[in-house]
Amino acid sequence: MLEAKAIHKVYNNGTKQIHVLKGVDLNIEEGKFVVILGPSGAGKSTLLHILGGLDSPTKGRVIFQGLDIYGLADEAISEVRNTKIGFVFQFYHLLSEFTVLENALMPALINAKTGKTQNTKPEEKALELLKQVGLSARITHFPSQLSAGERQRVALVRGLINHPGLLLCDEPTGNLDSETGKEIISLIKKISQQNRMTVVLVTHNTELAKMADSVYHLRDGVLVN
Repeated sequence: MLEAKAIHKVYNNGTKQIHVLKGVDLNIEEGKFVVILGPSGAGKSTLLHILGGLDSPTKGRVIFQGLDIYGLADEAISEVRNTKIGFVFQFYHLLSEFTVLENALMPALINAKTGKTQNTKPEEKALELLKQVGLSARITHFPSQLSAGERQRVALVRGLINHPGLLLCDEPTGNLDSETGKEIISLIKKISQQNRMTVVLVTHNTELAKMADSVYHLRDGVLVN
């Protein structure tokens, strides 16, 4: 389903090179819930962005559903990212002038404009997902009227709206209290199991890792079990 082969990422800071990832290898089966643990600054987000086609590696390959992502043209990478991969971030990135339903629908509406959507009934799907995460009564509310946990639930629905085969989560509980964080992770796991969706979640929280099928640690630029 998803394979990373000898991923390196080097940043140039003036005359200095920062080698963040030093040959990361990862092989994830379809439908698995995988957590990558590591402290702040370890390169977890960098790795996640590379896995999702958001940031190219300095060296190495990412194979997703049989496609060598970084062997594709930029437009093809964007299509894979926009139609097959969902993202949930620590910061919700909700648009303040749009309602809960409108925020949840945004990726589907964007894909519909480009003619690349596979979701023929996006509003129906959004309402179904919002019901699953307990927000049916909040669909006309705006982000400023929601709690932090509710905003993250909207962000989760937005990440799921295009039926992704892969959901990438970058510290999705970082702005939440511990109990709400556990609820969000439980929701992600439940929905992923229902849809046989693969999830890769990066976090520094060892408690949340207990819910995963597999746990990896990012240390000194490489992944270890």
